[in-house]
Amino acid sequence: MAILIDEYKLKELNLQDATVIDGFSSSGMISAIVANYIVDTLKLDQISVLDSDNFPAVAMIYGSKPKYPARIFADEKKKIVIFLSEFTPEEHLVKPMANTILSWAKENKCRRVITAEALLSKEDQAYKEHMAYGVGNVDSARRDLETQDINQLRTGIITGVSAELLNTGMRLNFDVICLLAEINSNHGISAVVAAAKVIEAIAKLLPNVAIDTAALYAEAEKFESWVNEQQTPLQMFG
Repeated sequence: MAILIDEYKLKELNLQDATVIDGFSSSGMISAIVANYIVDTLKLDQISVLDSDNFPAVAMIYGSKPKYPARIFADEKKKIVIFLSEFTPEEHLVKPMANTILSWAKENKCRRVITAEALLSKEDQAYKEHMAYGVGNVDSARRDLETQDINQLRTGIITGVSAELLNTGMRLNFDVICLLAEINSNHGISAVVAAAKVIEAIAKLLPNVAIDTAALYAEAEKFESWVNEQQTPLQMFG
């Protein structure tokens, strides 16, 4: 039986040639951090809610108001769309969710979809040395990565909604880019820094949209200082 995901529109916008960003929570939470940060920084308007009998029974409370757990935000002038959710889709929802994003993007004549994932680094390197990579599903997407000097991942495995977006988008000849940022065992700091690296790459792909990542890096600095303080006593007695 097909899983239905319904959209309830709150506002009509002309989003032709817009970039759609997938903000559904992944295992590393990078996509959710990226989506929330961009929505807050760019002051995007909520234009739709998504609902399904298969979604978890959750109400998000913001500003004392309940919100659906899956929502769409956008800006007509900036040509940017964010699919945002605080829940991680279970396996049976992965394909329907990816298909919903792609169908919506095509119906609204958007230019492409960008998604984000974590890439486990081989070493515990300093967070400032973390890098972002990109995977384009079709030639035009790969050209965009090359033009903006974004390193392209040569080998690896991508799973979940991002994988479905890449594969289905390739079949439909619709541009999908997956941005991957390195993380290491220090997940608290890595998720924030990785999100900042992804946003910097998004900013390259959207030259007309200014997104300042200073606040994310400031949070990373605070967390690093806190971690160092916690480790000092252990090192002294080690």
